[in-house]
Amino acid sequence: MHHGSCLCGAVKYQIDAPIKSATHCHCGQCRKGHGAAFASYGNVRWRDFRWTAGEEAVAHFHSSPGVTRTFCRQCGSNLQWFADHPYLDWVSVALGTLDSPLGEIPQKHIYAESKADWYAIADGLPQERRS
Repeated sequence: MHHGSCLCGAVKYQIDAPIKSATHCHCGQCRKGHGAAFASYGNVRWRDFRWTAGEEAVAHFHSSPGVTRTFCRQCGSNLQWFADHPYLDWVSVALGTLDSPLGEIPQKHIYAESKADWYAIADGLPQERRS
């Protein structure tokens, strides 16, 4: 089980299943949304995710057709990313918002072809190119 929260602590959540892998996304939307070289997410099933406090402070932003991102209305912390299709049962949780230890899990970079030109991916993790 994992617990997480936003920067100001207004929003809290719980995940009742293991997070089995991490994806570091380098697409332009993730870079803009997180203000960083990439965004790190863990995928979990919706049935295993629940808000435990502050759900009313969660804002939704439709960043592209079929894609929704959530964030805290008060502090702006990015919380989730999910798509209408094809993975309706899944939500990607921003791993930086976890309050509980994650441990070592498989990781990979995606949209590596879109990475910031000032950042070098040099960690040896697999890189997927998606256009």
